Amino acid sequence: MDMNFRKSSVVVTLLLAVAGCKSMQSHKEAAEAKPVAIPLAPLEKPADPFFANFYPAPAPKPAHLVLKKGDRLAIIGDSITEQKMYSRIMETYLTVCAPELGVSVRQFGWGGETATGFLARMTNDCLRFNPTIVTTCYGMNDHRYRPYEDAIGDLYRDKQMDIVESFKSHNVAVVLGSPGPVSVGERTGNANIKTNSQALNLNLCTLRNIDVQIANVEQVGFADVFWPMLVAGRTAQIKYGQGYSIAGADGIHPGWAGHLVMAAAFLEGLGLDGEIGSLEIDLANASGKASPGHVFIKGSNGKFQFLSTRYPFYIPADNERTNTTLASGATLIPFQERFNRFTLKVKNPQAARYQIVWGNGTNIYSSAQLTRGINLAEEFKVNPFVDHFKKVDAAVAAKQAFETTQIKTEFHKADFKKHEEEVVAKTEIQRAGLVDAIHKAFVPVTHTFEITAVRDIPPVAK
Repeated sequence: MDMNFRKSSVVVTLLLAVAGCKSMQSHKEAAEAKPVAIPLAPLEKPADPFFANFYPAPAPKPAHLVLKKGDRLAIIGDSITEQKMYSRIMETYLTVCAPELGVSVRQFGWGGETATGFLARMTNDCLRFNPTIVTTCYGMNDHRYRPYEDAIGDLYRDKQMDIVESFKSHNVAVVLGSPGPVSVGERTGNANIKTNSQALNLNLCTLRNIDVQIANVEQVGFADVFWPMLVAGRTAQIKYGQGYSIAGADGIHPGWAGHLVMAAAFLEGLGLDGEIGSLEIDLANASGKASPGHVFIKGSNGKFQFLSTRYPFYIPADNERTNTTLASGATLIPFQERFNRFTLKVKNPQAARYQIVWGNGTNIYSSAQLTRGINLAEEFKVNPFVDHFKKVDAAVAAKQAFETTQIKTEFHKADFKKHEEEVVAKTEIQRAGLVDAIHKAFVPVTHTFEITAVRDIPPVAK
């Protein structure tokens, strides 16, 4: 590996993102002068003056699916990971939206942790389970909640490189996640963050840029948590008011809205294409067809039945103005369009409009809309998959909760080394039961569309 990369003060200068330390022009030039080892995706910086001092480096994106069939995914990070929210979204998504991959998941969140801290426990907690791919999310604690200093960047770079190189030496693929931002909001509970949010976010942007360069040099994956979250947070304040805090009430730990943005960043970094499935109904001959994961069963008298072994991801129709809901997050990023496309197309419509009843949901569409196709996941918040989805998601939550207990409590007791094999075996039996509960909850779903022509009613004359 390139030791000059680790220690070069030139690199530190190139990455520096803090107003007052270097000129904004030199920082801009530096951000655009990254060594390119893998394809980079250009970033569009909003014209909003809020973003004027930020120069996020172009970020690598996967050209194809990174996950392999049967992968063992480890989700690693600090207290934000230990919240078990973005990790839960990811595992539930992989379970029900991409079951053909057969990916197993463990989360390894540890509150207060830095990249340095994870290195100290990597072998004991993580490598013993032989992961084949990992996502990391450090930087929040590493940035020390103060403006950027060279020492912060130097230490972060070294430890992130150590993590990547250690995993690579064990033949583990890596998707290096950037830190997220702190919140800029009137209701941010942490006084330091409320007062210094701009400087702290410039620091975190610098650490993000360091992660970009590590990903390029080491030829590993990258998940951009920082920039989409910063943009989403600003978007939310414009839409919903300055009190909206994308990183939660304390300005650090997001609610469900922020965690949806985070999960999307990692799904992007893992190369998921977001295609849940396509269903097609032909009204002329009461027939249908479906993409893999779905099977057309029968059609007659305007009723069309399918069997699905892939679910759409469930975003409840909750309050969109609060950072505590997935629904809010889905208004800030194109999650449904990018990761939750479950399309229904109707061929040979004869009427101008049709009513579609699907489970407990009812909507009316024009024939043109149905011919083009509608995204069922977005159009029907209540659908035949919801109850089944909730059971899987609850089982995932229970398993991830136990993983925190297993790692943080059982594997770090004072006498663990004396009874290591016994403790590992016992806790793995407990975890296996929770994994089995997920598999039992994830069942094929039979569902029916009732399609009825709607007679156009002329408007009442005034």
